[in-house]
Amino acid sequence: MAGSDRCYRRGASIRQSDHPAIAQDTSAIDRGVRIGIIYRPGVRPGLVMLPRTGAGLDSVRGMVARDLDYSDRFEVITLPGGDSIRLATSSTAPRGTTTRRPGTGTAATGGAQSGTLNYPLYQALGADFALDITALGDTTVATLHDVAAAGIRRTVRVTLPRPGDPDFRQAVHRLADQTLQAAIGTPGIAATRVLFVKDGKVYQIDQDGADQKLVSSTNRQAMSPAWGSDGRQFAYMEFQAGKGWLYQQEMATGKRTAVSTTGSALDFTPAFSPDGQTLAFSRATEEGTDLYTINIKNNCCLRRLTVGRFSDNLSPTFSPDGQRIAFVSTRPGLPQIYVMAADGTDQQLFAPFDYGVTGSSNAPEWSPDGQSVAFHRDVAGTLQVFVLDVRTRTVRQLTSVGRNEDPTWAPDSRHLAFVSDRSGYRQLWIIDLDTGRIRPLLQQSGARLPAWSPRLSEAPSTTP
Repeated sequence: MAGSDRCYRRGASIRQSDHPAIAQDTSAIDRGVRIGIIYRPGVRPGLVMLPRTGAGLDSVRGMVARDLDYSDRFEVITLPGGDSIRLATSSTAPRGTTTRRPGTGTAATGGAQSGTLNYPLYQALGADFALDITALGDTTVATLHDVAAAGIRRTVRVTLPRPGDPDFRQAVHRLADQTLQAAIGTPGIAATRVLFVKDGKVYQIDQDGADQKLVSSTNRQAMSPAWGSDGRQFAYMEFQAGKGWLYQQEMATGKRTAVSTTGSALDFTPAFSPDGQTLAFSRATEEGTDLYTINIKNNCCLRRLTVGRFSDNLSPTFSPDGQRIAFVSTRPGLPQIYVMAADGTDQQLFAPFDYGVTGSSNAPEWSPDGQSVAFHRDVAGTLQVFVLDVRTRTVRQLTSVGRNEDPTWAPDSRHLAFVSDRSGYRQLWIIDLDTGRIRPLLQQSGARLPAWSPRLSEAPSTTP
């Protein structure tokens, strides 16, 4: 396994041919919002960001619009500049009248934020929602209009940190998530980050591809980062004197703590249990590679889950309920995806394959909703991302352009970040499983081993 970067996250890959599968990938790169007002409504609701004069909140509006576009939940309509679009019409509702807020028992007073919006115009443009972001003193006010109901769906008032403050971007991302929740009742993923490895160090980046920061706290080579379930810490493997130590590091302070009983062998691919009390990992010795768990809450109780007997077992990933662990095993001859109970019992094949035909499978990650496991598989000499349906145990091929590996789930269980060389060099990409839309997350070369965070309710500053 030594010498392969991928083995230190979820398993080394062996090239082999694979059976045909339904491909969901597309080589088209959608880099931003749709431009223009000629709009054909589709399945997703249309959303328009209302234009405002003045540069005070331009960066906030731009970030929120991008977050809502990247959610892939809306058809974002971008209006042309100038005076060709009138925000309001005096004939919609006289000042002082009230309109009922859809879905609530309260009423909103007609005026600048309610009755005066030109709802017929935005409905004609295909908009289901219109978002207006304004300032009221030190407060940022986001007003979400339900265009069809001709009323306000919700108003969110927040006090944002100043631009340049370490918490500013995550505060704006959370505002976008609140807007999405208000519109369609689904939690957003704007306030999330992705860890990745580059040049032997761990970095983080916001899900919109901005604000890249170094989070490694030493100069030693670090690999296989994994988020804790609360987003306040991460674990990783670090090389020291030919051994693999496991560490936990706090995101806010950069303080790191060695995981007890590790470092005597090559310990790698840490994975937190959903309750944050247990860390599963792989340990490679002269006898092979096997899976272990340790109670990190009490810093005790090392437990061996697998006994290789001439096969390797590695790359654990917990189910969201903490009851099962998917992992990689070479017991069929080539690495394939297996599953077992969290105590190591009931080990069985998870992702089906054809003996002598299917290539090796590696890098499993269980989706946050528990319904799928993503992994990469060798297809005719190159790696492609696959998704396993946990209930039916059927697999489908997700990518087909270039070499694609190391998938990691967003908290919404519909977006995946992964490494791909489809642009000519290895970089990070994000794909939406529902629409097939794909976009670059990080266009720098050399990034690998991504790990997507849970939703971050707060935005801890990082001090390496």
